[in-house]
Amino acid sequence: MYIHRHMEETVKRIEKMFGAVMVTGPRQVGKTTLLKQVAKNAAYVTLDDPIMLQSVSNEPGTFFKNTPPPVFVDEIQYGPNLFPYIKIIVDSEKKKGQFYLSGSQQFKMMKNVSESLAGRLGIMNLLGLSMREINGVAFSDPFVPTDEYFENRRKSDTNFDYKTIWETIHRGSMPELYANMDFDWNAFYGAYVRTYIERDVRELTQVGDEVKFLKFMTVVASCTGQLLNLASVARDVGISQPTADRWLSILVASNLVYLLQPYHNNVIKRAIKTPKLYFLDTGLAAYLTRWNTVDVLMNGAMAGAFFETFVISEIIKSYYNAGVLDLPLYFYRDKEQNEIDLIIWQNGMLHPVEIKKHADPNKNDVKAFTQLDKLKDLKRGTGCVICMYDRFTTLERDVMVAPISFI
Repeated sequence: MYIHRHMEETVKRIEKMFGAVMVTGPRQVGKTTLLKQVAKNAAYVTLDDPIMLQSVSNEPGTFFKNTPPPVFVDEIQYGPNLFPYIKIIVDSEKKKGQFYLSGSQQFKMMKNVSESLAGRLGIMNLLGLSMREINGVAFSDPFVPTDEYFENRRKSDTNFDYKTIWETIHRGSMPELYANMDFDWNAFYGAYVRTYIERDVRELTQVGDEVKFLKFMTVVASCTGQLLNLASVARDVGISQPTADRWLSILVASNLVYLLQPYHNNVIKRAIKTPKLYFLDTGLAAYLTRWNTVDVLMNGAMAGAFFETFVISEIIKSYYNAGVLDLPLYFYRDKEQNEIDLIIWQNGMLHPVEIKKHADPNKNDVKAFTQLDKLKDLKRGTGCVICMYDRFTTLERDVMVAPISFI
């Protein structure tokens, strides 16, 4: 069963602007399926095929003579020597949409891309299924808590009950788990982690101790929704802090982890400058931290952290699916413990967002929003509380209550 992806329209738009398009993202999020759906007239080649890979390695100059564009090259990271030839063809033929590229190892690809295809390539970043995609919601605008956004979003609102939200948080966002609802959750994520470590991590860095790397992933997953404390993570795993830093960069570049940066400037000198860490697939985080059922997760000690992680990841997907790579997302926390979970910077406005797993929001939840009024160069825009309340309503002036279904 094919689940329509919002990025389809973005790829169709980008292919008209560049000679080549590339979709990166974690393993098994549907990059190949997406590009096959869009580039139906392109020849398909996967460098996972050892015979094809050998051909690319030995005779890269003749590869595109045997397989002329338009062509879709899957797992392009295994054939970095193809990039110069893609550049030559794009420059000489000056046609749009000639090459479709995908790969899960973004951290290896980007150096080759920046050297060979700067200005010739449109890059998109695909994550797992969004809540909108899972439920067939056509609305695809990036989330920002403005009146215009909410007015448009309400036209295609889908109400989700409390248990359904937590079932989605626990199951995660991998397309295979929704195309085949009978898939065993534990078996799927167990195989996913093994494949990730054995293929992506082993090939791209000298981890040395794969058991410790798995423990590192588990400790990082237990920190989702928290300020990054790399020294503490390193101690818990039994590795040096430089090693922890290097391993974390792998998870970030693999699009498994996102570091949300704090907003600060010269006016707000008390602002903390440490990023917050979020796992981008809550199902994978639940598997690693052994929250094995929906009930234990939603009633457990990490329920608030998982709810916040889910909301942040959904908002990130809304931007990535629209083709936005430079995300305008921040958070705020100062030394007096004033905190704003998310700040969205748009059109010179800072839009504050608070995320609460409860269903009874109150004005106390948003008292930190006034910290943004101290800024002289930027204005505080409309804000909201995203929570489990089932109606869209006004909390106070310029602050709305938005059900989670509105993201």
